[in-house]
Amino acid sequence: MRLRLPLYARFLGWFLLNLLLLAAVVGALIRTEFRFDALMASFAGDRVQQVADVIYGELRTRPRDQWNDTLARFEEAYGIQFALLDDRYEHLAGSVLEVPEAMRERMRPPRARPGLENRPARGPDASASPSGGEPRRFGGGRPDFGSPRTFFRSSNPAGYWAVIRAPLSPPERGRMQLGRLVTRSSTLSAGGLFFDFTPWWLAGGAVLLISALWWLPFVGSITRSVRQMTAATEQIAEGRFDVAVNDRRSDELGRLGGAINRMSGRLAGFVTGQKRFLGDIAHELCSPLARMEMGLGVLEQRAEESQREYLNEVREEVRHMSGLVNELLMFSKAGLKPQGVILESLPLAPLVWAVVDRECPDGQGVVVQVPDDLKVRADGERLSRALGNLVRNALRYAAAAGPVTVTAAAEGRRVVLTVADEGPGVPVADLARLGEPFFRPDSARGRETGGTGLGLAIVRSCVEACEGTLTLQNRQPRGFQATLSLPR
Repeated sequence: MRLRLPLYARFLGWFLLNLLLLAAVVGALIRTEFRFDALMASFAGDRVQQVADVIYGELRTRPRDQWNDTLARFEEAYGIQFALLDDRYEHLAGSVLEVPEAMRERMRPPRARPGLENRPARGPDASASPSGGEPRRFGGGRPDFGSPRTFFRSSNPAGYWAVIRAPLSPPERGRMQLGRLVTRSSTLSAGGLFFDFTPWWLAGGAVLLISALWWLPFVGSITRSVRQMTAATEQIAEGRFDVAVNDRRSDELGRLGGAINRMSGRLAGFVTGQKRFLGDIAHELCSPLARMEMGLGVLEQRAEESQREYLNEVREEVRHMSGLVNELLMFSKAGLKPQGVILESLPLAPLVWAVVDRECPDGQGVVVQVPDDLKVRADGERLSRALGNLVRNALRYAAAAGPVTVTAAAEGRRVVLTVADEGPGVPVADLARLGEPFFRPDSARGRETGGTGLGLAIVRSCVEACEGTLTLQNRQPRGFQATLSLPR
């Protein structure tokens, strides 16, 4: 039995797993990179110290007049400024830099506790005199230079500073010369010395890649189901109910897919039952209407001249009812899609010409542009009925405005057949409802202007029975066009 988890629980579970993965990556980075307390020291401490050791090593082995060349070489390599100062901040070599006062305060060694000033230091090289700027010595004979590394960010002038303290020479006669190697950069990276962005970019890219690979399968399965359901509901909205979506998921999307399948099945049953009901009623009405016409014929022979006018009106009503019943029969038959319908390859030009000759015997007002060698897969009777309704409507409502054009062309594995006119078109608000049974764009239409509202519904049913699609749209600047897309 599969565990049924709601969608939000799945999202939450995957999110927590992603957080654990990111925490593991960050923990590994912290364990390998962050070794010091201060942020800048943790980022740049080792690199700056290594470079400073190299520089101090060269300075101790070179004469004083070559120190500028040594620092200039490192300036060119890193693209930042290097300066060497003594313990009194006097310039010794390199670029001339004005060390900010706030940075000097930070670099000063802490004051000795009261009572230690006059206490003799332990060790043979101890010196208690603070005069002359010499570093104070405490127990063990080591001079107190303060922190060996100092990082600072200044605002005026703007820049990033690093100061590395180290002796320039071994102690001689109890004295040791202190050097302060000062570096200044206008950027945080400092040519990769302070902060190397490359590993962080690589780490961030790796995290994003891992996260994408982690989430894509899960999100892809959701979006794939949503796309499938969206396409299915669009087909249902267009009246095609023979659709099915994946309902095997164990979450809300699975239940939604099952609901869509049940809804399409029930709608198909309702629509099919409605059309069968209309067909049955129309079939049952045929016999009484035929008997009424026969009775009217008998009455007309026996009626007086003054009564025949009334009989003609009744005859027109009966004929109108007969026409409506016939259209109902055609609509119901076209929409039922019996299993015996077989699509076959038909030459399109003869079929179109037959329809035009039937609807317009004189051939005036219709222009046909269909290649003689073009074939289409369809049921000939249904396609002829659909095309006949379109041509009849165009001639009825737009013949006075210009010729009706019937064109056809092959587009890939489909044949596009269009019926266009130069009439006034259809109101934009009514375009979406065209093809609905008994819908007429002009509510004032009656039998004088023709139309029962079933013509385009019959066209749509016939085209869909031939595995095609029907598109109805206005032309610019005027006119109306029906486009049939059928398989080749």
